[in-house]
This record gives sequence, structure tokens and C-alpha cells, in this order.
Amino acid sequence: MVNGLTWIGAHAYTATSVPGMCGGISLTLARGIDADEFLINLGADLDQLAARTPLAELRSQPTPPGHDPTRYAYAMYGSEGEWTYVLEDGHAATWATGFRRVPSMRPGPGEEILCASRNLYSPPAAILHVEGDEVIRRAEFGTTTGHNSALDAALTAAGAVFPSIPDATADEVTAYYEQHGARLPALVFTALGAYTGLSIDQDAAQAGNLPAVHLLTP
Repeated sequence: MVNGLTWIGAHAYTATSVPGMCGGISLTLARGIDADEFLINLGADLDQLAARTPLAELRSQPTPPGHDPTRYAYAMYGSEGEWTYVLEDGHAATWATGFRRVPSMRPGPGEEILCASRNLYSPPAAILHVEGDEVIRRAEFGTTTGHNSALDAALTAAGAVFPSIPDATADEVTAYYEQHGARLPALVFTALGAYTGLSIDQDAAQAGNLPAVHLLTP
């Protein structure tokens, strides 16, 4: 089954146990940078990266000796076209929590990074986007970055931009979120799929058949 990125958002609140990943996934996308280099910048181990071990198998292995296992996040990854993608089902995307503190995570000239992080411990869920000018722009789910970018246009076209004050009253905003809020993550990831043209195989992700690494969280 391959159906863009919509399925990631559709399962935002799913708590099903699978060998791979299903619910609560954060997604980080990068282009203009080598895939292995990007993962190394995120904290991937060189030997583990070279092994290309599927997530279902990696989960049964111990974390590297001498390290605190609580600082490791599982990540599945792959490439399609110009984009490298990283899937994580922890509390947030490693890139979103680390780029301010780890210089190597920050994008360089000609690199684009697009990150949708669930931010479980520090809501709300948000999109972080940087391209060209190296300025990192942020949009909470339901809003745009305010940059009038192609990404903002994709969010609007997908219906992922919800009413907000002062363009609507507080009661109107509340009523809209109560009626449509459960669909918001699916709409956001639909927009990300439209913007990038990327599809990630849902069956492969849920089965844990995609290559995986531990990311050392900063």
C-alpha cells in the first residue's frame, strides 16, 4: 500500500502496536544534502547506518554499549527522488528538538528541510521549514508559516489552514476545531505530500521493513 503521506496524519492518534511504526509519527524531510550525511548529523551511528538493518530487527538489538538507552530514538529512513525522509514515533522529531543546539543539524546553502513534529511533551504539533535563505519558519498545525510560500499554498489547498482570530470569532474558531480538528493531522500530511510529491509505503513502515537507526537525541 502506497498512498502519499496522508496515512501518517490519519494515524496521528492511533495507539496500535506494530513491528514498525503506525501512530504518532513525526516526519523530517531533507533535500540538497546526502542522505547518510543528514542522518549522521541527526546522531546516527556510522556502523549502524552502513548495516541498513530493518526497524523490526533493530528493535530486538541492544543499543550501542556505553550509552544511555533513554537518549536513543528509533528512526526509519529512505529516499525518493530528491528527498530523504526520516520517520520517528517518539515524542518529537529529533531535528526539531536538536537543530538549535547542534550546529551540524542546521541547513546550509542550497539545502531544504521540512519537519512535521508531534511535540508530545510540548504541544502543539508544528511544521518547521527552511529553504534557500536558511531562515527556519514555523507553523502550528492549522496555520501557515506566513511566508506566502509554495508550502503555505499547499497547506491552504489541502484545507489544513483553519480559521483563527482575528479573522473569526473565538466561538467560531472553537466550533470549527471541534468539528474538524480530528482530521487536521491528515490534512497537514496531505499537504506535505502534495508539496514534496513524496509517497512512503504504509505497509512497509508498519511492518518495520524500512532501514532504521538509533538517533542519539541531543
